[in-house]
Amino acid sequence: MIQVLGLIGLLLIAAAWAVNIARRGPPPPLDLTLLYFSGSVALTIYAAVLGDAVFTILNALSSVLSFINLVRALRIKTPG
Repeated sequence: MIQVLGLIGLLLIAAAWAVNIARRGPPPPLDLTLLYFSGSVALTIYAAVLGDAVFTILNALSSVLSFINLVRALRIKTPG
C-alpha cells in the first residue's frame, strides 16, 4: 500500500514537470538548471544503489526533464 502512495506521488510530480515544459514557458536560469540536473543524476545513482525503485524512477525522470530544460536554456543562450 505504501508503495502505491509513493508511485502516485511520483506520477503527480513528473506530471507537473511535464506540464511546465509543455506550456513552453521560459526555462529556469541555466546555472540553476545545471545544478538541478547534476543533483538529480547523483540522487538517481544513490537511489538505485539503495534499491529504492520509487525514488530511482522519480530522480531519473527529474534528470530527463531537467536535461530538457538545460537544452532549452542553452538554445536561448546561443541563438542561431
